[in-house]
Amino acid sequence: MLGDRAILLLLAVYGMRSGEVAALRLDQIDWPGGTLRLFRLKRRQPQIYPLVPFAAEALARYIDTVRPLSSCPEVFLWMHAPRRPLKAGSTYDVANRRFVALGIDAAHRGGHALRHACASRLLAEGRSRRSGTIWDIAARRQPASTPR
Repeated sequence: MLGDRAILLLLAVYGMRSGEVAALRLDQIDWPGGTLRLFRLKRRQPQIYPLVPFAAEALARYIDTVRPLSSCPEVFLWMHAPRRPLKAGSTYDVANRRFVALGIDAAHRGGHALRHACASRLLAEGRSRRSGTIWDIAARRQPASTPR
């Protein structure tokens, strides 16, 4: 599913928390500027991250072809009526289904496992815990904008 792909990429690439994915709103995606404006739950402050091209494509495909029409500002919605935003626990189901489908046997198979993998990748690349922001990660890539 296109929605699953977008959710998984947000968890794995950006290290987002399940609640941050569920709370992501359409107005937080700056297509022309190629950025995501996120309110990080633990930091309790907004942060801006580059919109990595393959994550941008997954989000755009979900929004343009799958996301139900709704006045809800959140990106991810239930596919069946009533149209309402996904809950944070739904991201666990998305990640767990993919882990099972791929035959991955892990102690933890939810979104937090993908967040942990993102952090592990940053540390393996020599990023410090304090400076390993997504801007630091993607600085070697040009943030691409997806035309809207």
